[in-house]
Parts: sequence; C-alpha cells; structure tokens
Amino acid sequence: MSSELHTIVADRLRTDRQQYTRNRRAVIDVLDASDRPLTLQQILERRHDLAQSSAYRNLTVLETAGVVNRVLSSDDFSRYELAEDLAGHHHHMICSTCGSVADFTVSESLESTLTAALEHAAVEAGFLTEHHRLDLVGHCLSCT
Repeated sequence: MSSELHTIVADRLRTDRQQYTRNRRAVIDVLDASDRPLTLQQILERRHDLAQSSAYRNLTVLETAGVVNRVLSSDDFSRYELAEDLAGHHHHMICSTCGSVADFTVSESLESTLTAALEHAAVEAGFLTEHHRLDLVGHCLSCT
C-alpha cells in the first residue's frame, strides 16, 4: 500500500468533509490488496475486525467521495473496487451464473482502438464521453 494512495484518499475525503478513519483505511487496504472487485462479505472475511454495518457505511462514504466504485453483477451482491484513477484502467468479466467479477486489461494498442471506436459511436449519437467501462458477460471457468 503506497502512502501516496492514502494521501489521495484522505484528500478526497477531506474535500467531501469526511475523515479518513481507521475503518475506512482498513477497507482501502483490503480493496488495494485484491485483484478483483469484492462483495461486502468478502471484505469482512479479510478484515474480521470490521463490523458489517460500519463497513457498509464506509463503502458508501468512500463511493460518494470518488474513492471506490461499485460494480454490479448478475447476482444480488454489489462488488467494490478502488476507483479507476487509483487502480488503473481495466475492464470486467462478469459471470451470469455465479455473479463473480474478474478484472482484465488489454494491450495498449487494442485499448486505443477500442477507445476510438467507442468515441466514434458517442460522437455519432451526440454524446460527450467522460470515460468508458467494458463488461464482458458470460460464464466463468467454474460455471462452464
């Protein structure tokens, strides 16, 4: 965990008139150490000292402050990850059977082609793009 990440998180929370508490830092540590978005239950399994209600409230505050993104999948559970500008640009593979979410990246050249194609589609529709997210929906290895 870099101190730079903690500084950025503290600054964003301060801008949102929130404090960077011990529990919020614990949630950030868990998300930073993960290679995929996590459900609330998965976060709690990694940090037994966090209460469920507290962790949920902190995720809401962190999401509002632009530190955490919520990823919706095909099951009933939201998953959480660090905001893209903190974790790096990536996409998701979402299993429509079990709801698991895995991150993936593509080559710089393919990302450039994808960005250009999506920007072209946006311009054709008169839409101003801020960024893009790409979710592949299908079946994970465990469910096929």
